[in-house]
Amino acid sequence: MIKVSDTAKTKIAQLMSEEGYNPEKDYVRVGVKSGGCSGLSYELTFDKDQSPEDKLFEDNLIKIVVNKKSFLYLVGTTLEYSGGLNGKGFVFNNPNANRTCGCGESFSL
Repeated sequence: MIKVSDTAKTKIAQLMSEEGYNPEKDYVRVGVKSGGCSGLSYELTFDKDQSPEDKLFEDNLIKIVVNKKSFLYLVGTTLEYSGGLNGKGFVFNNPNANRTCGCGESFSL
């Protein structure tokens, strides 16, 4: 399960609308790829389609798809958004990460 905070929900809906996606029917695709200063980094994109190997979650009225490989790294993660002068943008609070980098965009297990 991946959770979406209220602030992340608001920002996701805004960005999806700006980019031509419908927040009520389209998906937020969350994934993990090799790279970053801690070994793995997060990916966050929008998608109109769900593939057969995706896992689908819905939290806070946001539909999230995750491929099976990435899902193992993301179980229990909460997607948050931090705005303002010192804000980082989207933040992944991942209980599976043993180490994260200073920017919060990469992690290791």
